[in-house]
Amino acid sequence: MSLKDQITEDMKTAMRAKDSERLGTIRLLLAACKQREVDERIVLDDAAVVALVDKLIKQRKDSIAAFEAAQRQDLADKEAAEMKVLQAYLPQRMSEQEVLVEVQSIVAELGAKGPGDMGKVMGAVKTRLAGKAEMSIVSAAVKTALAG
Repeated sequence: MSLKDQITEDMKTAMRAKDSERLGTIRLLLAACKQREVDERIVLDDAAVVALVDKLIKQRKDSIAAFEAAQRQDLADKEAAEMKVLQAYLPQRMSEQEVLVEVQSIVAELGAKGPGDMGKVMGAVKTRLAGKAEMSIVSAAVKTALAG
């Protein structure tokens, strides 16, 4: 079963359970998938859905930070609940140590040296680790690998 089919099944389950918060978040995710499919005239595969979920989670993190800065804990809690539902659709994430090892091997393959090669390394790392690791951790690992 594809990830999109799983999300649709989860939506039906949330409807039956009358879980309105979960249902709203899943509908938002499906709407984002449908919007991308219509805009680009494609059918999303699992990797594209994971990328979309990643993007939505990043938006939630940014919103939580903004709401907490404005002392709106009620809205921050709502965003955190949505983020928790979305995280269920991500594959198992790599640990920081695993990311660092993978980044160092990519740096060695490319023969990259110094901060000037950051763009080249990040391009290779993004394609290899897309959906498997959080990009903020990846970016820090690349900086560390190129500095040392």
